[in-house]
Amino acid sequence: MSLDIKYFEEMEAKIPRGKVRTRFAPSPTGYMHVGNLRTALYTWLIARNAGGTFILRIEDTDQGRLVEGATDVIYKTLAECHLDHDEGPDVGGPVAPYIQSQRRDTYGKYARLLVEKGHAYYCFCEKAESGEDSGDFDRADDPCRALSLAEAQARVDAGEPYVIRQRIPKEGTTTFHDAIFGDITVENKTLDDQVLIKRDGMPTYNFANVIDDHLMGITHVVRGSEYLSSAPKYNLLYEGFGWDIPTYVHCSPVMRDAQNKMSKRHGDPSYEDLKDQGFLTGAILNYVALLGWSPRGDIAEQEVFSLDELARAFDLAGMSKSPAIFDIEKLTHFNALYLRAMSPEAFARAAEPYIRQAVKDLSVEEIAALLQARCEKLTDIPEKVAFFQALPEYGVDLFTNKKSKTNPEVSRAMLEAAIPMLEGLSGWTQEAIHDGLTALAEKLEVKNATLMWPVRIAAAGQAVTPGGAVEICRILGRDETLRRLRLGLEKLA
Repeated sequence: MSLDIKYFEEMEAKIPRGKVRTRFAPSPTGYMHVGNLRTALYTWLIARNAGGTFILRIEDTDQGRLVEGATDVIYKTLAECHLDHDEGPDVGGPVAPYIQSQRRDTYGKYARLLVEKGHAYYCFCEKAESGEDSGDFDRADDPCRALSLAEAQARVDAGEPYVIRQRIPKEGTTTFHDAIFGDITVENKTLDDQVLIKRDGMPTYNFANVIDDHLMGITHVVRGSEYLSSAPKYNLLYEGFGWDIPTYVHCSPVMRDAQNKMSKRHGDPSYEDLKDQGFLTGAILNYVALLGWSPRGDIAEQEVFSLDELARAFDLAGMSKSPAIFDIEKLTHFNALYLRAMSPEAFARAAEPYIRQAVKDLSVEEIAALLQARCEKLTDIPEKVAFFQALPEYGVDLFTNKKSKTNPEVSRAMLEAAIPMLEGLSGWTQEAIHDGLTALAEKLEVKNATLMWPVRIAAAGQAVTPGGAVEICRILGRDETLRRLRLGLEKLA
């Protein structure tokens, strides 16, 4: 069967050239794990730093692993993270389609072209395709490798089932260059003749990747370092076609600890999980950017970056060969910084659903104002503010505080003085409550803390609270504050 050379010329003519083009190419197999998010981020940053094009491609050739709704998770995550793509299945572009299963005919044509060029061959053996990477396949035993093209074509034309395999040179070495790891050389005899086209006509991941990256004009291929072992075979495919080889960027793994890679199977969090745990998208992205990359020069000490600042600062020279350990405490630190940096209005909006989990009627804005400087994760909020809704059970031992110089007797005297004073205030404002309590402390000849501690314990029923006695009383309102203070006094009687 002769090949239509005009088809290949037209495909070449479509390829955009002259600027940096990167792609994020996830498989729709479920959640977006942290390593995947980092790949998307780095790929986006390389494109944006160079004023280039960022492409989304959906790699669904492994139909058995597809998960319903997983493509929507990819779109939703990229949108939430503001990693906008210039080309993709939903926005189109000059090298559509951007979904691999819709490009099936293309792969078959290029595989046959590679056969004609002598860099691939038809294989009629019964070997199970799933065992390809197990190392069991010895190409020296494959009789199909020795078939002439005419013999093989006759068997194909007769309807015999086949796969198409890459013909790896038996002798010599293959050297490829990686932007992070440098030059790596492997002996060709250690590489297997991998399957390029399966019996069902679908391409393998490794083949589809190379064809699409070339036809989409991809200049930088960002992927995990677990693909370093496949890179020589990719190189040989590019060389077999006579194509330019893109810049390889193999990222070191994200680890749970020194020994173990992060994995959903072991309960490690995905992006969605981290959101559910109360982490902000901006903090997650900022932290993930620094898992394997460090800023250099004047900004070497900078920790907090907006997405725009990351795009300006990002360079391949700052990337590390060493695995990065995902530290939830460090992410929590970043999250706290991001929460503090929000405007009060933005923080109140973000905090509202968490406040409302615990507190039904009181002012969200007033409670949020107490929380912003005292909150590391949004999910901390319900527990911190539940006392506003209902006074928890507490013991009289809370009224004892060495620093405030209080014990049950002192606390009883303070509440006995505070209750009538608060009852008699003309207005229930922050200022009125504060001035009333400080004037009372002066009159009683005690430090402010000696009066404030028992008032706060009686009002909140717990030792650690967002905000002090004044703010808590103000938010609770006069009637509820006095009710709680009288209950505290009864405990101390």
